[in-house]
Amino acid sequence: MHDALAALAFAAATATPTPTPTMIDPAKVTPGAWGFVITAFVAVITIVLVWDMIRRIRRGRVRADLLDELEAERQADRAVESTETDDAGVDPDEPTGDAQR
Repeated sequence: MHDALAALAFAAATATPTPTPTMIDPAKVTPGAWGFVITAFVAVITIVLVWDMIRRIRRGRVRADLLDELEAERQADRAVESTETDDAGVDPDEPTGDAQR
């Protein structure tokens, strides 16, 4: 037991060592030329991909607008044709149901 108390007193008496500050080599903590090249490459590729994506989205919107316009024209043509077909059997001299009231 006496040995345990002596070990505890010795541990409490000794100071915890602190590391001494050393000079850090800047070449080990900076990315260097290769780090810059790789970062620049990633940035350029990202810009090119975003530009291409915007161009493709714009092209898709234009195509969708053109298809909508063509479909509207087709529906208008069908409406005119169906109206002409419906009017083909009507006698303009014959009174309609509204006129007989």
